[in-house]
Amino acid sequence: MNSYKKIIKAFKSKKLLVIGDIILDQHIRGSVSRISPEAPVPVVVQEQDPTYSPGGAANVACNLRTLGAKVLLVGRIGGDPEGRLLDQCLQDCRIATSGVFVDRYTPTIVKTRIIAQHQQVLRLDRERVAPSEDKKFYPKVLNFLKRNIPKFDAMIMSDYGKGMITRELVEEICALARHYGKILTVDPKVEHFAYYSGVTAITPNRKEAENAIRNIKITHNGRKKLPLTSDRLETIADVEKAGAQLLKFMELESLLITLGEHGLMLFERGKKPVRIPTKAQDVFDVTGAGDTVISVYTLGLSAGVSKFQAADLANYAAGIVVGKMGAVTVTPEELLEATKNH
Repeated sequence: MNSYKKIIKAFKSKKLLVIGDIILDQHIRGSVSRISPEAPVPVVVQEQDPTYSPGGAANVACNLRTLGAKVLLVGRIGGDPEGRLLDQCLQDCRIATSGVFVDRYTPTIVKTRIIAQHQQVLRLDRERVAPSEDKKFYPKVLNFLKRNIPKFDAMIMSDYGKGMITRELVEEICALARHYGKILTVDPKVEHFAYYSGVTAITPNRKEAENAIRNIKITHNGRKKLPLTSDRLETIADVEKAGAQLLKFMELESLLITLGEHGLMLFERGKKPVRIPTKAQDVFDVTGAGDTVISVYTLGLSAGVSKFQAADLANYAAGIVVGKMGAVTVTPEELLEATKNH
């Protein structure tokens, strides 16, 4: 068995393409000492300038880049000040942005989190959820992908349901992945689950898996049925049964369901499910943990290790990021330290 140290060092030689919804995360920090006389809400006194970081698919790209991989990001931003600010954030993270296109019909997505005494008190989203109205946009994206996919070891589709990912685009990407023999993993949006049949792996959390079962049962009218009577995954046994059926129904190589404080459960074609207990010591913030899981899992697969090893490494990485505040990334040094006794 390869040592985890050797695998983590191999990440630096990998090239990954990330496509999905690109988001600008804004954080405003302050303190609360009173309730507003105008309404029963806290008054947050801002104590410093807002900070900005790449979110959504861009956070996945940041996770990969921090671990040493070369990354190309594909998605859209608006032709607005927020888009220019996000582009600068990506350049600061040393992420290739030749695949980030300006969509003049859609504003840059911004998530503003207001944090007081280390507690998030409000999130304000600015977004317009819709595919591009520019008829030239998707052909331009697809032509870019056709030119660049052969150069990469693996692809990650980070679908936040904000309009970038469409059924037609997924079908084209899946066809390209099959044609070139590339790994394709998906961090899924519930409403789009039916799009992802035949990809290498998907990485939903428990709630997303529940909603996916419900969505498939409502929308799928084909002859093949999902043989589950319940969409509630209240026990580990429920997760095992549902995961096995989703794996088969969607014709996946693997399915990785994240279970919060209960760790991960890995499903592989032709094998029994494996539960991997959490490695987290303390949980402060789960923001961005899913981005970390799919990043490390895909890197592991691209390095040629077993799906169990890749999932176990992803679990170690998730245990690190949930012990921090915000959508943070994990460094190779942190991952090496966490796995040093493995």
